[in-house]
Amino acid sequence: MAVKIQDALKTAVDRIEKTNACTPLLDAEVLLCHVLKKDRLFLYTHRNEDLKDEDVDAFNELIERRIEGMPVAYIVKKQEFMSLNFYVEEGVLIPRPDTEILVENVIKWAKTRNNDHMTIVDLGTGSGAITVSLAKYIKNAFVYSVDLSRHALEIGKKNARLNEVTENTNFLEGDLFTPLKDKLEEKVDVLVSNPPYIPKEEIENLQIEVKKFEPKLALDGGFDGLDFYRRIVEKAPLFVKKGGLVALEVGHDQADVVKEMMENEGHYSEIKKIKDLAGIERVVEATL
Repeated sequence: MAVKIQDALKTAVDRIEKTNACTPLLDAEVLLCHVLKKDRLFLYTHRNEDLKDEDVDAFNELIERRIEGMPVAYIVKKQEFMSLNFYVEEGVLIPRPDTEILVENVIKWAKTRNNDHMTIVDLGTGSGAITVSLAKYIKNAFVYSVDLSRHALEIGKKNARLNEVTENTNFLEGDLFTPLKDKLEEKVDVLVSNPPYIPKEEIENLQIEVKKFEPKLALDGGFDGLDFYRRIVEKAPLFVKKGGLVALEVGHDQADVVKEMMENEGHYSEIKKIKDLAGIERVVEATL
């Protein structure tokens, strides 16, 4: 018996809802669009159209994976960020809309400068979302992207190719500042990072999509979630030029303590906390 688009969606939404997922209708629509290679408008304008049997089977298979907790981005292997398209797969953190606040503020700061050339370092490549976005939107920028994960670096390079910024990006394997030594001391205009900031003991309390599927290396910020901030705040003054910017994404309750770290370190000025659209302090930035 033929299955209409609207009926397939309704059944899928009912099943996803039972998992307490936040956006069951959107999830179902995105997955069906992926199967049909159509946009969401097509689903509404053709809701009474019968699906092919093979499309029903493919859709049901994707819904099963979603019910198991796999994030939609991993299923369809793509995620939009800063109006750019990124390839994602298991093993790299999925770009979040929250992180756009970090990127937008760096772009805003860069526009106040008259640099012919701007050297940017992104600590923690992930999918390459921050690196690629800054390379794409900041004129005359060259972005060094550092990650411990070779897999993340490969995905970052892939996204640099997809978004045509290979010539102004360089992906380096290593632990934070290690690959930058003897190369970029006091030469960096902007240091940006969205480091792991989840306290170790809280990881098991996260949504199943995160704790089961996203890489723990990109989540685990140590006992209190602040390990990477301590290291970055301490070492950044060795690499960032006087007058340069350090911009860090932080967890929902970490802005005050990261700001205090910068104050106590002694090399930072104009320290600011920046809120996201929900009013949460999401970014701490300062100049050297």
